[in-house]
Amino acid sequence: MFSSDFLRTLDARGHIHQITDAQSLDAAASRPGLVAYVGYDCTAPSLHVGNLATIMLLRRLQQSGGKPIVLMGGGTTKVGDPSGKDESRRVLSESEIEANKASIRRIFQRFLDFGDGPGDAIMVDNAEWLDGLAYIPFLRDYGRHLSVNAMLARDSVRLRLEREQPLSFLEFNYMVLQAYDFVELARRHGCRLQMGGSDQWGNIVQGIDLGRRVGAGDLLGLTTPLVTTADGAKMGKTASGAVWLNPDSLSDWDYWQFWRNTADADVGRFLRLFTDLPLDEIARLEALQGAEINAAKLVLANAATAMCRGSEAAARAEETAAATFGRGEAGADLPVAALPLPAALVDALVATGLAASRGEARRKIAENAVRVDGVLVSDPAATLEAPARLSLGRKRHARLERA
Repeated sequence: MFSSDFLRTLDARGHIHQITDAQSLDAAASRPGLVAYVGYDCTAPSLHVGNLATIMLLRRLQQSGGKPIVLMGGGTTKVGDPSGKDESRRVLSESEIEANKASIRRIFQRFLDFGDGPGDAIMVDNAEWLDGLAYIPFLRDYGRHLSVNAMLARDSVRLRLEREQPLSFLEFNYMVLQAYDFVELARRHGCRLQMGGSDQWGNIVQGIDLGRRVGAGDLLGLTTPLVTTADGAKMGKTASGAVWLNPDSLSDWDYWQFWRNTADADVGRFLRLFTDLPLDEIARLEALQGAEINAAKLVLANAATAMCRGSEAAARAEETAAATFGRGEAGADLPVAALPLPAALVDALVATGLAASRGEARRKIAENAVRVDGVLVSDPAATLEAPARLSLGRKRHARLERA
C-alpha cells in the first residue's frame, strides 16, 4: 500500500489511525530527511505509558531516516489542552512547569538519538515563541485566518459544551496556539508533519489549515490510535495509578510488572507497537497458547523495560520475579519500606504502597487478599515482628525491612 519505509513500518505495526494526505506523506517520507514533530505538555514530572504510542512514532521516523522534533510545551502548558478532558487542568506555576520539563526531557534520551546531524532528533520549547507574542499583532496576523465555527465543531470543544461543562477562554485558545506551533516549526526547522494521538486530530488539522493560509507550506498530519487494552480500558491506567515512564515516579519493578501482566489478547499488539522485535518473531510469540504465552509476556516485559529503563533494570526485574514467584524469596528489586518493628500489618501495607490507606489495608486483609511470606493473614490487627515479604493478591509484592 505504501512505498516509504516509514509508512510501511507504521502500517505493519498498527501505528496508523488517520493521515491527512496519505499519498503526499508517502512521497515525502520516501525522500531522505522528513522532519516531523510531536508535542508534549509539562503537566507532571513524567510522561506515562499512554504517551509511548507517540514517542514510538518519533522513534520509527528516525529509524527510517527522518528527523524527529520533540516539542516541549513550556508555553502551552500554561493554557492547558482541553482534549479529552471534562474539566479544566490545574494552573501550574512557572517553577512547576520548569521542573516538570526538566524531568520529562530525560525520557527521550532512551528512545531517540539527539545531536546536530541531519537525522538527529532535536528538542525545542514552544515557550521560545509563545511567551513573547504580542496579543494585538497576533490577532491581526493569525486570528483572521481562524474560524470560530470550525473551532466550536472540534470534539475537544463540542463535547464540553454539549455536556454543559465549563470551558474557559484560556482553554479555547489552546488549539490556536498549537496551530501556531506547527507554523513556527515549519518556518524554523522545515517541519512538514505533525503527529499525535487520535484525540489531537482536530488540533493538527487546524495547524495545517493555518499553515496553508499564511504561506507556511504544504503541511501534513498523522495520528496513532489511542491504545486501549483488550477489556476496553485506557492503556497506562491501573488500580494503583498511572504507569509513569520516569523511574523517579514509578519503580523499575512496577514498570516491568505492568508489561508482564499484559492480557493474553494484547501481547502481540503491544509487541508490535512498543518494541523493536522483528515482525516474524512477534508472529511466533503471539501464536503461543495456554501457559506458553507467559514466555511472550516475559519477552515483552524485558524489551519494553530495557527500551525505557535500560537492560540492567529489565534483568533485575526479571530476577526479582523469578525469586518472588519461582523461589518464594523477597526479590531485591521489589518496592521496599522500612518501619520500626514490631509494626502493625496495616501500617506496613500503607508504607510499602500496597494500600493507599489503613482503611483499604483492613479491607484487603478481610478479603483474604494479603499474605506475609506466602502465608495468608486474615486478622486486621496482625503485627509483624521481623522483616517480611508482603503480597497483595497474586501480582503485587513488596518488602518490609526494619528501620
